[in-house]
Amino acid sequence: MSETAGAEGGVREVKSAARTVELLEALAARGDRPARLQELADELGVPRSSMYALLQTLVSRGWVRTDVTGSLYGIGLHALLTGTGYLDSDPRVRAVRPYLDEASEALGETIHLGRLDGHDVAYLATRESHEYLRTISRVGRRLPAHAGALGKALLAERPDAELPAGPYEALTPNTHTDRDSLAADLARIRERGHAVDREESVPGIVGFGFALRCEVPALDAVSCSVPVARLTPDHEARIVAVMREIRAKAEATIPAGNGAVHWR
Repeated sequence: MSETAGAEGGVREVKSAARTVELLEALAARGDRPARLQELADELGVPRSSMYALLQTLVSRGWVRTDVTGSLYGIGLHALLTGTGYLDSDPRVRAVRPYLDEASEALGETIHLGRLDGHDVAYLATRESHEYLRTISRVGRRLPAHAGALGKALLAERPDAELPAGPYEALTPNTHTDRDSLAADLARIRERGHAVDREESVPGIVGFGFALRCEVPALDAVSCSVPVARLTPDHEARIVAVMREIRAKAEATIPAGNGAVHWR
């Protein structure tokens, strides 16, 4: 078995396992754009024959799917089943879900739970608005932390020294793309107590993010997203008041050291 040196504790990385994970992540990142064999081989820097063998193995086990011609590849059903298992086994997600329902009922807007994962935020739960104009998100979506309310709320819980040097990816004309601009916004978030994303991640959408301070630094946050067309000063004030209450209830329900497994 081929191995290369790992980054943690001197443990050696299994090259074949790393390649499998990289392939699955590459396919997942493509969304609804299937990939051809040569595209994947080029992207991962793997010989075509090795990539073909790996793809066929994963197809046979349901982790990758292919079209009727056998020339296009996409992420498979078993990836979804494994992701669902993650959500079902996470006590934090189970504990917060009722409060997402409560916020959704009170505000009539889209409510999210997200977790910091490197420089991104992963969406763990969503309650969609029933209004005709609404934000559309999905569990499993990833968004750069610097660009959205969830991510900025969590970045504000950390020292600015941990911010990447930049420049950052611009998702809209309003996205922070340099370190100084983002740091200034994080300072305002610390003073205000919550994050605001005014069309920084999605045009026409404003988000309000609140870190769940169940550990230090916080890993999870909740947010409310609303179309600009429906956001009045009174509605914004109500969103902030309701979401602060929801945060307080969630933090009281899931205190640090509650006996759950502390995953890293």
